[in-house]
Amino acid sequence: MKQHKIVPCLWFHTEGGKISEVTNYYQNIFGENIQVGRIMPLGETPTGYTEMCEVHIFERKYNFMSTANPHHLFNDALAFAINCKDQDEIDKFWNYFTQDGKEVQCGCCIDKFGLRWQVLPENLGLLMSKPNSFEIMMKQKKIIIEAYL
Repeated sequence: MKQHKIVPCLWFHTEGGKISEVTNYYQNIFGENIQVGRIMPLGETPTGYTEMCEVHIFERKYNFMSTANPHHLFNDALAFAINCKDQDEIDKFWNYFTQDGKEVQCGCCIDKFGLRWQVLPENLGLLMSKPNSFEIMMKQKKIIIEAYL
């Protein structure tokens, strides 16, 4: 795997601090595009039992940590954009993340762990160059490509 100088560390909260709950959730949607490293138990910390692991999603490295007690929750200051090739791919990610999460607006949603996702068509720039595209986007939660055409 490629070496990364800067690696985002995402801090989750799960029942009992078990990181496998997080990795299993993302493995269900990312399939072969996620590789999960060895789980490292850190034991009891000020936020309860804690585990960590290294994860690669689409060849980008992340460190995941999960604690038994909530500490710093995710918020709108951080979101991951998924550039989707077509409406079917948008629907796949959107439906998975909102099943136990929630819809927001303009292609944004929040998964069951509180992580924000922007589920966008890879040709968003072209779609946004069309007349009334901003107004269309402001009325949408999940992006429906056909509305821009």
